[in-house]
Amino acid sequence: QVQLVESGGGLVQAGGSLRLSCAASGSIGSISAMGWYRQAPGKERELVARITSGGATNYADSVKGRFTISRDNAKNTVYLQMNSLKPEDTAVYYCNADRSVGPWVTTYWGQGTQVTISS
Repeated sequence: QVQLVESGGGLVQAGGSLRLSCAASGSIGSISAMGWYRQAPGKERELVARITSGGATNYADSVKGRFTISRDNAKNTVYLQMNSLKPEDTAVYYCNADRSVGPWVTTYWGQGTQVTISS
């Protein structure tokens, strides 16, 4: 089992910044990738950014150049630095981890943290 605890959400004005953190605990030795997803009211959950154990990253087109995902392996924590925030970034942000054991992959989710951007 992997437990994920997010923090860092809040309310900021458009143009501002926030940094989200996701601390992983439990059976973290086989985590192959971690990421951030978001879900706005009435919309499907979407990938925001993802980072593999090797450090490869990918981003949604809507956040490229504004958001940066990083990880601190010593702290088992993944961060999402969000700059130049827009009202359309408002959503619940979820941390995600993929744990790979042989051919099997199990996905874990955090409880979510609300990010609200005012115009």
